Amino acid sequence: MTDTRTPVAILGATGAVGQTFIRLLDGHPWFRVAEVAASERSVGKAYSEAATSWLEGVMPADVARLAVLPCDPAVVKSPIVFCALDSAAAQELEPAFATAGRFVLSNAKNFRMDPDIPLVIPEVNASHLDLITHQRTVRGWSGAIVTNANCAATAAAIALAPLHEVFGVRTVFAATMQAISGAGYPGVPSLDILGNVIPFINDEEPKLEQEMQKMLGRLIGTAIEPAPFVVSAHANRVPVENGHTIVMSIGFDRRPTAAEAIAVIRGWRGNSEVRGLPSAPDLPLRYADEPNRPQPRRDALLGRGMTVSVGRIREDSILHLKMVAMGHNTIRGAAGGSVLNAEVLVARGFLPSAGGSGA
Repeated sequence: MTDTRTPVAILGATGAVGQTFIRLLDGHPWFRVAEVAASERSVGKAYSEAATSWLEGVMPADVARLAVLPCDPAVVKSPIVFCALDSAAAQELEPAFATAGRFVLSNAKNFRMDPDIPLVIPEVNASHLDLITHQRTVRGWSGAIVTNANCAATAAAIALAPLHEVFGVRTVFAATMQAISGAGYPGVPSLDILGNVIPFINDEEPKLEQEMQKMLGRLIGTAIEPAPFVVSAHANRVPVENGHTIVMSIGFDRRPTAAEAIAVIRGWRGNSEVRGLPSAPDLPLRYADEPNRPQPRRDALLGRGMTVSVGRIREDSILHLKMVAMGHNTIRGAAGGSVLNAEVLVARGFLPSAGGSGA
């Protein structure tokens, strides 16, 4: 029987995020992994031979047999490219694929803050995908680049989105406790992280302080007007496997009570066009009543890892309210976010829903 799903490629397929893409796309109703690409040391090997650090579950048999390709748009032909490359490689390769007519769903930081590149959480700002037409015009691309945000910024932005809509966020003080899986494989040496907290993660704090305003901003014509709030962030690596936790104190234009904020979060479902898509959770945001939640071990996989958990909303003695947010960093904050972005592109008619050219 012919498989009519749209072929997709994974760049950086052997790494932690690349592996997460493969797991999430296994059995996907719209997309099939047709090509895997990685660095020169893996090219030509069967994926099962190249991905020797396979981290979780059973490797899908159809992907295990694929030969690893070079990250070259002349070789990789799928119309949709999920990019899990590090920023050094993404800088040149992502535009090369977009120039060659591919839709690049990027996890890299390089182009997130460019004014014509959508930085998307579908439940929050799917309308920013309308930048694609402008992007193609100004860059001369027949393809496009769509980015998802830093993994901790994603969880924080989802938690803040409904509150910003109703009360207007003005000031955010945030401190993160970020899982070791966010460092990729092999990640942080065990003797550095076990029983320890590392109060520095390279480049994390600037991302937290800049990306949320773009995501929660408004698309006006061909430009995004950033949300007018400021963020001060501290980023910490902690001995947790999966799930980034962010504690925030928040000031608002209109001060809500804790009960009002909780009611807004409980009632929020995000953009209606996202509901029912294959990777969309029933609840993009869940409020936990328990005083000791959310916790990564208990809550990171809610909604198949796509639900952000919020708890402990209460009065703040310096700003207005404080709360805890937590999201799965390699699913909601990386591969799962990109897959959902691709599904929204299909729903909006930018991408084919089945079949398509290529591998």
